Amino acid sequence: MSSAPQAPDDAARTVLYLADAVYSPADPFATAVLVEGDRVAWVGSQEAARAQRARADVVVEAPGTLVTPGFVDAHVHVTETGLALGGVDLAGARSAAELLDRVAAAAAQHPGAAVLGHGWDESAWPEAALPGREQLDRAAGGAPVLLSRVDVHSALVSSALAERAVLAGRDGWDGGALVTLAAHDAARDATRRLSPAERERHQRRALTAAAAAGVAAVTECAAPHVGSPEDLRALRERSDAGDVPEVLAYWGALASDEEEARAHLADVEGAGVLGLAGDLCVDGSYGSRTAWLREPYADVPATGAPGDRGVAHLGAEQVAAHLVACTRAGVQGGVHAIGDAACDALVEGLLAAERVVGTPALASARHRVEHLEAPSARAVAELARLGVVASVQPSFDARWGGDGGVYARRLGPSRAAGLNPLADLAAAGVPLALGSDAPVTPLDPWGAVRAATAMSGERDGRGQSLSARAAFLAHTRGGWRAARRDGEGTLVPGALATLAVWAVGDLVVQSADARVSSWSTDPRSGVPGLPDLAPGAPAPRCLRLLRAGRVLHDTGELAA
Repeated sequence: MSSAPQAPDDAARTVLYLADAVYSPADPFATAVLVEGDRVAWVGSQEAARAQRARADVVVEAPGTLVTPGFVDAHVHVTETGLALGGVDLAGARSAAELLDRVAAAAAQHPGAAVLGHGWDESAWPEAALPGREQLDRAAGGAPVLLSRVDVHSALVSSALAERAVLAGRDGWDGGALVTLAAHDAARDATRRLSPAERERHQRRALTAAAAAGVAAVTECAAPHVGSPEDLRALRERSDAGDVPEVLAYWGALASDEEEARAHLADVEGAGVLGLAGDLCVDGSYGSRTAWLREPYADVPATGAPGDRGVAHLGAEQVAAHLVACTRAGVQGGVHAIGDAACDALVEGLLAAERVVGTPALASARHRVEHLEAPSARAVAELARLGVVASVQPSFDARWGGDGGVYARRLGPSRAAGLNPLADLAAAGVPLALGSDAPVTPLDPWGAVRAATAMSGERDGRGQSLSARAAFLAHTRGGWRAARRDGEGTLVPGALATLAVWAVGDLVVQSADARVSSWSTDPRSGVPGLPDLAPGAPAPRCLRLLRAGRVLHDTGELAA
């Protein structure tokens, strides 16, 4: 019997997987799972699996593996991720000179072609000065250049691209290389005029990378300034084909009333849009100093101008009208809110919307907030009370948190402490869903789980890390629940067979009590084990990923 990836016509096979462990609430000691067609048919021990062999067309013996539900990435930009994966990687550039060298190398390889790069972060450079437009022009030989900052809220452009995008007079461009705000959106749009074949190539590249990482579904957080209806419809077509991770799509268009909400939904008809949420931005990002703050940024001279505190794209009244419109239209609404002032505007908007539509209607809509950071204790309580889902990116804290990190430099150590209060959110009952914001951070779900268990900073003396189990559930079941797909993301009989087979080392159970040993390999706990996520432990590797029984990714290492 072959272990080759399934084609569409043989996806109805019955396959019995024999592993070291199966993460299932049906049986914490499970070591085997039977997949029949698109469903989980049985979960249990290998000893009990002897009775299931006769039902199986294929028996996959997989020692040293863990079978889990497939991950759901709660915030992704698929086409942008594909472009970044195929462009110039600037994540490791340690100076402006090194960035320019990489641009020059790319330009020399493809003379005259546009140079697209992603991932530079000047906060880690010895000298934070950015290259000028003339330097980019020389490095690229006059070709158009767009280099997105790691947070994708600002970029560097060459003269050729500035002319093509007609940046003169736009907010966010002073004639140099750096673009933000409207100028940034225009520059990006000028490089995103893709043919259908180009779009398919970039989208498939990103979705293939997601599948290889064990991600069975991605939440596309699109918006008019970061995509198009055509882009969403192409994604839906690829998702419906079933050979890539499922796409859960949102469209971040602002609605002032129900009629406008329905008009926006009509604009993206055929794209399977779940709501008017995603990157509908109340503010920007800390890295680009566009997150909206109550007090000025700590690392620039305060002038008293509004820009010292970031950028407010939406106010509480607009947030309220949008959430009322979405509630009345029967779809999820949501916004992107990062700075503390942005979170304040979100809460005031929620409370105003509640006064219009009532608590039950607002809470049952399960609205979303993307990139939630810096919520006050009051905000945490109100989000929980009103059933708002928090889509969070713990990898942001792993990359930019801690002493000396970007958060501490931008805000000062005291304001940066506990910026991502995941433990407080979970304790209050705020539903959590974990994501990457790819291409901002990589498609790496176990890395996000690991980051959530090691959050920097404290609030009121309390650490803000999640248990590994809570983080794992937020990245699997939580992602489905955030899309109002309750009941998905578990391996129980009758559930969709959307699962991953992982090569792992030790499986451990994290103690809930920090005063004792944090990890245990004792199976008597009755809690399903997870991979060891301690520093230095090897990362799990996805050997096979199934979406509703169909193989999306297979390394060919599983013996049948």
